Amino acid sequence: MNTVKHQNFRQSIVNLDEVLLENKTAIVRDSAIKRYEICYELSWKSIQELLKNEGLEICNSPKNCFKDAFKLGLIENEEAFADMAQNRNLTTHTYNEDLANKIYAQLGGYLQILTGLAKNIGKKYDI
Repeated sequence: MNTVKHQNFRQSIVNLDEVLLENKTAIVRDSAIKRYEICYELSWKSIQELLKNEGLEICNSPKNCFKDAFKLGLIENEEAFADMAQNRNLTTHTYNEDLANKIYAQLGGYLQILTGLAKNIGKKYDI
């Protein structure tokens, strides 16, 4: 597996965790949401790279990648990833303070889920 992608994914988790430790301000909230978007993108691209290296059919969308990761036992709750995907799309296409606050409130849980995925990838592929 291309460990650079996985390392970038893991670093994005560290970056998200770091900003979530800060006191909430509008700037911290917006930064956390942006870091979440990056982390989310790197999560499914890491899965995509993993499938490629395994010689499996490569997923071409986050939804398909998360389904494949679920089948491989890398994620436990496929619905949580569907929720994350929906919120990722909302953060990209909707500019609304209330929505930003709602999503920010969920980032701690998303961080745990993404950390679990990164650990499972690391364990399964010894990286």
